[in-house]
Amino acid sequence: MPNQSILEQKKQKVAEITELLKSSTAGVLVNYSGISVEDDTKLRKELREAGVKYAVEKNTLLRFAMQNAGLDKLTEVLSGATAIAVSDDETAAARILGKYAEDHENFTLKAGFIGSEIYDADGVKALSKIPPKDTLLAQLVGSLQGPVQKLAATLQALAEKNEEAA
Repeated sequence: MPNQSILEQKKQKVAEITELLKSSTAGVLVNYSGISVEDDTKLRKELREAGVKYAVEKNTLLRFAMQNAGLDKLTEVLSGATAIAVSDDETAAARILGKYAEDHENFTLKAGFIGSEIYDADGVKALSKIPPKDTLLAQLVGSLQGPVQKLAATLQALAEKNEEAA
């Protein structure tokens, strides 16, 4: 039986992971086995630059933390080598890890979440295809700009026509 100090350390770690899960908007679980240290370093750098927190944690500790955070359904995928990536951006972790999984056959997506919504591996893969928020906003502005420009041009032509008639 583990001694009291080790149990306290594990309880503290579970509390930290629970708080991280609760304070994050989204997260993705992956199987990271079979990747090289060089690839892992590049992946961690890209995630860090995007504001994504990435860590390898013991499945048992993750299981307790997920139950505490109300993400019980995610515990079903906790087997083998598991890493978790969490972020305040809904799709950043999924985008980066999804692209990485496409390029590395041993690196696989397990599951993910946005808020309290749980996604399986296919759901996370679909999330990984969504463009960044800035790109989506630019597309929205671009799609709204065309009709507004046409309206302005029509009103300008109507005003000029009325001036000529007067």
